[in-house]
Amino acid sequence: MALYCIGDVQGCDTSLQHLLDRMGFSPSRDTVYLLGDLVNRGPESAAVLRRCIQHAGALRCLLGNHDLHLLAVAQGVRQPSRRDTLDGILQASDREALLHWLRQQPLACEHVHAGKRLLMLHAGALPAWSAADVLRLAGEVHAVLRSDDLPDFLHQMYGNQPDQWHEHLEGADRLRVVVNALTRLRFCSPQGVMDFESTESASQAPAGLLPWFDVPGRRTAGTLLAVGHWSTLGLLNRPDLLALDTGCVWGGKLSAVRFGATLAEREILQVKCPQAQRPG
Repeated sequence: MALYCIGDVQGCDTSLQHLLDRMGFSPSRDTVYLLGDLVNRGPESAAVLRRCIQHAGALRCLLGNHDLHLLAVAQGVRQPSRRDTLDGILQASDREALLHWLRQQPLACEHVHAGKRLLMLHAGALPAWSAADVLRLAGEVHAVLRSDDLPDFLHQMYGNQPDQWHEHLEGADRLRVVVNALTRLRFCSPQGVMDFESTESASQAPAGLLPWFDVPGRRTAGTLLAVGHWSTLGLLNRPDLLALDTGCVWGGKLSAVRFGATLAEREILQVKCPQAQRPG
């Protein structure tokens, strides 16, 4: 039995199949976590969701910003953008089943491997949050996603304010901060004020900002985090951080990590991907 994480697929099901083949994936034996942005921009979003449903239990999925965008478009809350490739889902005969399944997926989860915790989320964790906080707050959003309050939540989900976490936040403001951190975060200030303007690499941080994972005193620093979301960051394989979005949809690579007997024992597996869209 092997444990894997895979970065952003973004509707590139053929590339996902090639990577699973390279991994020697066995749904009866292996556990694979997909780190969000399952859909959009690539040509085969519906096929990705159907594959995940077919192998539920073996393929375990997190939600990213593009997955939440799909739910918002499906609810009529947002208009599709010119770069969206969601019609294969929105016009599918099994549309409702695909969307219902998507609503059941979490924004963060953990896996204990050889006695050590692996925390997985799509984008980032604010400096003030412990691993337990990440799971607790992701669970608050997850409960709303599965509830009858979904349309109201999606109407209030968008926006960059508040841009900093306070435990006293309530209602839509509280949920918005959690969603923004877990699915959009790249840079923040040392005090945890989030920035959503820059999408550059970590080496090009705007003045006064840091990559969220380099903020001194980050409370998740003692836990291995696996994330996607940041294609200009590229592959990072640090003792405390795995960043696995390597730009599949842009003609980069789709990346996976295979863990060995411990979380410190890792093998990176990649496949080259055809370019589905151009950046910018």
